[in-house]
Amino acid sequence: MSEEKAKNLGEYGASNIQVLEGLEAVRKRPAMYIGDIGVRGLHHLIWEVVDNSIDEALAGHCDTIKVTVNEDNSVTVEDNGRGIPTDMHAKEKKSALEVVLTVLHAGGKFDKDTYKVSGGLHGVGVSCVNALSEDLKATVYRNGVITEQEFKIGVPQYPARQIGETDRRGTTIHFKPDSSIFAITEYKYETIANRLREMSFLNAGIRIILTDLREKEDDGTMKSDEFYSEGGLVEFVQYLDVSREKIIEVPISIDTEKNGVPVQVAMNYNTSYSENVVSYVNTINTYEGGSHVSGFRRALTRTLKSYADKSGMLDKLKLEVSGDDFREGLTAVISVKVQEPQFEGQTKAKLGNSEVVGAVDSAVSEALQSWLEEHPREAKVIVGKVVLAAQARHAAKKAREMVQRKNILGGGGLPGKLADCANSDPTVCELYLVEGDSAGGSAKQGRDRDFQAILPLKGKILNVEKAHEHKIYDNEEIKNILTALGVKIGTLNDDKELDLTNLRYHKIIIMTDADIDGSHIRTLILTLFFRYMRTLIEHGYLYIALPPLYLLKRGKDERYCWTEEERKVLTAEMAKDGKEDSVGIQRYKGLGEMNPEQLWTTTMDPNFRTIKQVNIESAAEADHLFSVLMGDEVPPRRAFIEKNAKYAKIDT
Repeated sequence: MSEEKAKNLGEYGASNIQVLEGLEAVRKRPAMYIGDIGVRGLHHLIWEVVDNSIDEALAGHCDTIKVTVNEDNSVTVEDNGRGIPTDMHAKEKKSALEVVLTVLHAGGKFDKDTYKVSGGLHGVGVSCVNALSEDLKATVYRNGVITEQEFKIGVPQYPARQIGETDRRGTTIHFKPDSSIFAITEYKYETIANRLREMSFLNAGIRIILTDLREKEDDGTMKSDEFYSEGGLVEFVQYLDVSREKIIEVPISIDTEKNGVPVQVAMNYNTSYSENVVSYVNTINTYEGGSHVSGFRRALTRTLKSYADKSGMLDKLKLEVSGDDFREGLTAVISVKVQEPQFEGQTKAKLGNSEVVGAVDSAVSEALQSWLEEHPREAKVIVGKVVLAAQARHAAKKAREMVQRKNILGGGGLPGKLADCANSDPTVCELYLVEGDSAGGSAKQGRDRDFQAILPLKGKILNVEKAHEHKIYDNEEIKNILTALGVKIGTLNDDKELDLTNLRYHKIIIMTDADIDGSHIRTLILTLFFRYMRTLIEHGYLYIALPPLYLLKRGKDERYCWTEEERKVLTAEMAKDGKEDSVGIQRYKGLGEMNPEQLWTTTMDPNFRTIKQVNIESAAEADHLFSVLMGDEVPPRRAFIEKNAKYAKIDT
């Protein structure tokens, strides 16, 4: 090649090729391995370590797992399994413990005799945690000996060494996430508790203990929860349905094996109007579903329809029954164990194994058919629910069509209250859903008209948790939201699926007052999106605006505060000669108290504002929480309030 041609290639040669060795690749591109470097990725480190302990439990060698969040936000995970092997690895010439913790795709999970099924089958789990931790210490209790090894950002500080004798067994992993990698390093107790609760339901008979050394209870003990389930998935369904009115008393339970695939399903019907199917593969939450969910839905629809046809209960129904009708009011948990699962990426969001469809279909069909024949009274109640669902779906479809016929893009069919933006590119456009006409007026004057649209909402929208679908299209505020967004419900393959083809904004921002009424309105809007427009949340389009609580003034010095703690610190900082009464404090009780310039500066200016993106950490827990807070049953809501009342703050 001529020198001139070489120069044209920009001196791109062998020296430009980087080879990332060991765990360097993980530190260079952490999101490839744990999903992201935000809150979700931070918590994913715990899941990877706990998954190893769960794998020991699945293999029958562990029954207790302890997770401790320490004062410095480091985490300790301890189990009573067999302990990671510590003998020398013949090929790597180092201890098996060091290999497991420093080599990608290394572990016992590739040996089917060691682990028949496993959640962390990619073999990068605990080594990724090591790579992304400032410090990690592994302590192994095995064969009467205690062995330990410490690491810093994945680098061994010394070879594995024996430090004593023991009569216990198991593995303890202590790690502190690397603050240079993660944007946030503070763990959320509820996020951890929700996941560990799921794990206890999915693995009946395993005791999981969570302790938080950062917070004390009222009695002086450290905050702690213990999760243990004897009933497994049946108890899981009962937990999810605690605030709903059941139409059959005992959940349908399926526990069998088909084509070498263990299949567990628990399901129940309630009087609600939503479907809640939660799925797992080897205890990993597949929140995007996959082949196991497809097999379940196919079997459910076919088996129930066949039974309903034979019973003659559909003879008088002049409407066609769809798959959606058989799933309305259904709560189900599906758990399968697969030796070699094929996931879409390391985050394991969706199962791709085609053979699992048939296995789940066959298992559910056989078991459900037997159950229907053995429980004719309950079967009749379920089919009756299906008939009502079909009739309501038909009414909802008519109501949707009436609303959506008016949804003419380009302005003609847009709500009269909508102050639209000039830009038509949805990727840069924002829609503010604003509580009240007063705040809406300020927002309209203060906004950037190029890309920010304002839709004022009058009063509280309908609580969709308590209403059938066709009712939501009679609610003026909900109709305005749907029309302004340009979305359509039920125009694709699924009657509940959301069509985003003409979505007009990629940022939808809920902006309500920072008081009790504002919180309630925000929750009503969140319930609407979770139940009927969840796709927008999953795409990352939904946000919550955080207006300030206070404006502090001393002379020309003005500062805004978003929390009570921030107010106290800034008041002390601004006080003249230590006299806090020299600082004027204005408490904003509503958005309408801000003039347009203040609202823009504090809450709407992209260069200064604080907005929170809404995401779903656990669909099962989110469903449970919405049904508790917004459903008909009072006792579960009272219990929730009593448990969490101490976290509420009242500003005076």
